[in-house]
Amino acid sequence: MPHAPTALDGLLDLLDLERIERDIFRGESRSALVPRVFGGQVAAQALVAAGRTVPPDRPAHSLHAYFLRPGDPGAPIVYTVDRIRDGRSFTTRRVVAVQHGQPIFHLSASFQTYEEGLDHQADMPAAPDPESLPTPAEMLPRHLPREVADRLIEARAAVDLRYADVPPWGSVGEPREPRSQVWFRTNGKLADDPLLHVVLATYVSDMTLLDSVLLAHGRGGWAVGDVVGASLDHAMWFHRPFRADEWLLYDQESPTASGGRGLGQARIYTQDGRLAISVIQEGVVRVPRS
Repeated sequence: MPHAPTALDGLLDLLDLERIERDIFRGESRSALVPRVFGGQVAAQALVAAGRTVPPDRPAHSLHAYFLRPGDPGAPIVYTVDRIRDGRSFTTRRVVAVQHGQPIFHLSASFQTYEEGLDHQADMPAAPDPESLPTPAEMLPRHLPREVADRLIEARAAVDLRYADVPPWGSVGEPREPRSQVWFRTNGKLADDPLLHVVLATYVSDMTLLDSVLLAHGRGGWAVGDVVGASLDHAMWFHRPFRADEWLLYDQESPTASGGRGLGQARIYTQDGRLAISVIQEGVVRVPRS
């Protein structure tokens, strides 16, 4: 008997693009917490488009992206892939996402065949056991109005995302060290396709990275409306294999904010301490005019 569709099934359907030409794909959109397409969705879909033009034995090792315009959640997005280079070891792709005849997002991604090499990494920082932390359904209503908490729980239902400390919107008016930790994994098992796990991590990476900017200034963020903002650019490096359906520690910090922009940087570790991903993002972070 088939199982009832889950939130993860819905997310996987969202990321499963329609191929309309050899290097042209179409993806659907969904409403986010703000009246535009969630940036992690566009980045993940663009990486799917790039990955489908690359041999499966060349996993993604990096991506660099710019968010150009707000996406319309009521319209499909067309992704055009440019096959920049197919080398002996590396493959490079460029993807442009278009809505209503205008580019809204640009991504460059690089893929590499597996090879042995020098190996070292930064140590994993101390963090609480993810199973000891409250689930989103337990934690969010403690800090947000019920309606806002319910919307956030629904928007992130495909992911089990647990804060190691009080999130920005739980400590408004109390500036703290600009560091934040969350554990995350998908709410359900994934197939063994390495691209799928990279794509899911890309999707989640845009959810909390700028939290550390907010913490430095005692701001609660988009959930409480004391700042307005949006992602500007996003870069990721995939160092070691991982599974997005197993716990990953997202250790985030903000070294600076200025000029209406804030910078977040992070490392993502597997539960057994392997450094899997490095992430950097800059976003618009503005205090609303009274």
